[in-house]
Amino acid sequence: MAPGEPFVEPTPVGSTRALAERTTDLLNALADRSTGASTITTILTRHGEIDPELDEEDVAALREVAVELRHVLAADTLEGTATRLNTLLAREARPPRLADHGGSHPWHLHADSDDEAPWDEWFAASTGLFLASLVSQRQRLPGGVCAARDCERVFVDTAHGSGRRYCSRRCATRTRVAAHRRARGRTS
Repeated sequence: MAPGEPFVEPTPVGSTRALAERTTDLLNALADRSTGASTITTILTRHGEIDPELDEEDVAALREVAVELRHVLAADTLEGTATRLNTLLAREARPPRLADHGGSHPWHLHADSDDEAPWDEWFAASTGLFLASLVSQRQRLPGGVCAARDCERVFVDTAHGSGRRYCSRRCATRTRVAAHRRARGRTS
């Protein structure tokens, strides 16, 4: 930390917030077809994976899972979300197990086949389990697609208040300002 720089508490690995950030970072990066293995490797490393090795085939498989997970977040009812998650988990998840990756991570749940499972299996099982946990704990949609015009980013809603509609404060503010200007008769 540089002198004068504020201390920012790191997000604990495995926390709800950390899993939400990992989920949205991966889903939004994978939505961009130009995103390659180096970018996904950087995201995985930033979110606690140690020396992840991916190639373009891994990214293509992750992208297929990302499309399915985006459909989960795009569902507009709890029943729709639950149906999509149950389908994903029935296909991808294995019996839950605790893992610490040889002591390199704190103990956490895994629902993939083993520590060497393919990246797409890991992503589908771990993210499906995380989103299912959010639904069961909060009894509401786990996230959504940004409601801002011209934004297709997804978000995971970890707030305890009313549900989110936007991926970021920037999109929410931009939408409010545009609505205010329209109401006052200005379009720019």
